[in-house]
Amino acid sequence: MEISLLRRAAIVTGGSKGIGLAVATRFAASGADVAIVARTAEPLKEAVAAIRKSTQSRVIGVQADVSKAADVQRAYDEVMEAFDKVDIVVNNAGTSQAMPFDKVTDEILYDDLELKLFAAVRLIRLVTPQMKERRWGRVINVLNIGAKAPRANSMPTSISRGAGMAMTKALSHELAPHNVLVNAMLVGIIRADQHVQRAKRTNVALEEYYKAHGKEIPLGRAGKAEEFANLACLLASEQGSYITGTAINVDGGRSPVV
Repeated sequence: MEISLLRRAAIVTGGSKGIGLAVATRFAASGADVAIVARTAEPLKEAVAAIRKSTQSRVIGVQADVSKAADVQRAYDEVMEAFDKVDIVVNNAGTSQAMPFDKVTDEILYDDLELKLFAAVRLIRLVTPQMKERRWGRVINVLNIGAKAPRANSMPTSISRGAGMAMTKALSHELAPHNVLVNAMLVGIIRADQHVQRAKRTNVALEEYYKAHGKEIPLGRAGKAEEFANLACLLASEQGSYITGTAINVDGGRSPVV
């Protein structure tokens, strides 16, 4: 199935590496103008350059820390200046933090909520008025499978992701009359930078790390970021026009909850 996002403009947060980069690349390949938002300048420049090499779409990079309200506003303003509209938002910023409950301080929880929940809230708040006016919009919240089936020692991430899933469902009902679709994609083990860094911290060779985690996955392997991006592209397109209010596991069957 050929999916076109021609004449659509998208924002992808956390878009310079891993899943976010794969989504931004897939959107641009499908014809969308894409703004990548990320905190670190050099990976952001590299990501934009890589996408521009393979597509004719307009691609811009916006350096911002979306855990800060002022940066969210500035990023949105820069995207509007470049594209004059936003049709698609992918809230992907944030890495997984997991620890026992008695280690979760107020500061740790607050910071996690700022990055993974409030960043999405603030960006959605900015983009939805224009989506409602044009009667077309797509919001995709990237969560993880702990939003449905949190494990022990999984906070603060399971808290912020669970809240993100509840927000997804509530917003889908509120925005459906305006043809603005809101869905969540729940990550399992996807080959991405956070796992590269985790393997380094635990002094395990990367392929051995993925092999060990693959034993927990019915498909027997970690997913590819491109596989995740393919579904995001469908949800962002006209072909996904009757899908809203869902929280789809992209995890090779790992989650015990459908």
